Amino acid sequence: MPSRSIEMQDAGRAVHGEGGGSVHLPRVLLGKACFAAMAAAMRTAERIRTTLLASGAGRRFAVVALMAAMSSAACGSASAQGSVNRVEGELDQLWNKLRGHKSAPPPAKQSPAGGAPQAPAAPASPAQTAAPAAPSQKAAGATPEIPVVQPKVETVTDYVEITGTAASTNIVKLIARVEGYLEKIHFADGASVKEDDLLFTIQQDQYKAQLQQAKAQLMTQQAALVHAQTELVRYTELFHRNAASATEVDQWVYQKAAAEAGILSAQGQIEVAQLNLDYTEVRAPFAGVMGKHLVDPHNVVGGGGGQPAALAEITQLDPIYVNATLSEQQALGIRANINQRRLTPADLLKVPVDVGLQNGTDYPYHGHIEYVAPQFDPTTGTIEVRGILRNPDRNLLPGLFVRVRLPKGHVAHGALLVPARTISEDQSGLYLMIVNKDDVVEQRYVQAAQRPVGGLRVISSGLEPDELVVTGDLWRVSPGMKVIPKLTSADAQ
Repeated sequence: MPSRSIEMQDAGRAVHGEGGGSVHLPRVLLGKACFAAMAAAMRTAERIRTTLLASGAGRRFAVVALMAAMSSAACGSASAQGSVNRVEGELDQLWNKLRGHKSAPPPAKQSPAGGAPQAPAAPASPAQTAAPAAPSQKAAGATPEIPVVQPKVETVTDYVEITGTAASTNIVKLIARVEGYLEKIHFADGASVKEDDLLFTIQQDQYKAQLQQAKAQLMTQQAALVHAQTELVRYTELFHRNAASATEVDQWVYQKAAAEAGILSAQGQIEVAQLNLDYTEVRAPFAGVMGKHLVDPHNVVGGGGGQPAALAEITQLDPIYVNATLSEQQALGIRANINQRRLTPADLLKVPVDVGLQNGTDYPYHGHIEYVAPQFDPTTGTIEVRGILRNPDRNLLPGLFVRVRLPKGHVAHGALLVPARTISEDQSGLYLMIVNKDDVVEQRYVQAAQRPVGGLRVISSGLEPDELVVTGDLWRVSPGMKVIPKLTSADAQ
């Protein structure tokens, strides 16, 4: 037995396996172990050898696996010598196959105790050899079913996507227009208010009294006018009878005109007094959100010279502005798409603008362009663009950074769209897994749009409309793999 091991080891130095390494057989194959371990090792070695050969792993790896199992549990007792001989017979057959010779029975071996030569173990029948390989061949030949989609063909508008900021359409500081004590605050800080809602009340007593005085002055002037008209008629008649002088008539003409002027003055005083009284109630100029109050009740407001102190601030959030800047390259690209024509104010109202939050993927807010700056900023090389849009739920707040999408003025007809998650990327770029007409997977590098369109991405080059794109179980596929394509819908991804 040792001589056979040495001979096989020497011959193995000249034999090379598929991996390029030499097959080195161990000098000592059998050691001392129990017969049960030897039987278990035999069954394991046979299963490993059969599986590896059936799956095409190579002869070299089958030999190494068999020898490793044998050397781990060999038996040297006389009762187990038959099992040992069978192992050596199997090894000789496999060795002859490795060397390209037909299998031949090995020479008779002497028993360790010096007894009669023992016949070699009979080689396994073809049925015995093929039976364990059947499950492995079935597993190796199974073709996986992989979900695929065909590209979706649509008309897609090209957009430029930039970052902008939301801004209020109106921000007003509320001030007291008359002097007095601040009697009451009628809102809670941060509350939403409607147009003309009462916000502050300033002391009204003195302004009511001033209004009353103005009304009394009007009544006085009205009475003076009636008296002057009566006297003028009387003295005019007396003048025609030569009973009164012209001077007296002229005097009543003057009194009548003065009374009429006094009436106009009194009416003006009433209006002023009424305005002052109205100013004691500070109301919301538009629907919006209140800031915190800046003056507490019982303080004097509206007095003193200079800039009056603000009572609070109100902000209009619906509609809302979105300010953004376009680079020179972006602006020139858009102008080229619209054939170098200038947009009139009426045209601007037709240019849509879509807005989304930074943590989102879609654009739920829609409006239109309201203003474009007439010149570029020479320090930044950008031009300002402002859009206006509805904000009924008030999710957009002034100062918030948002994603702004503007049309480039170019429409792509027949664009190919695939689910965004089907696109992978490596050092060479973006690629898709394609199933060709032979149901074999191919890796295809493509050009894709930067942003998804409703969960889909536009493939600008590298894909045909009738090709199948692997959309699920990407971890299971690899280039050159045979699969069964299962067609699904791109909208369902």
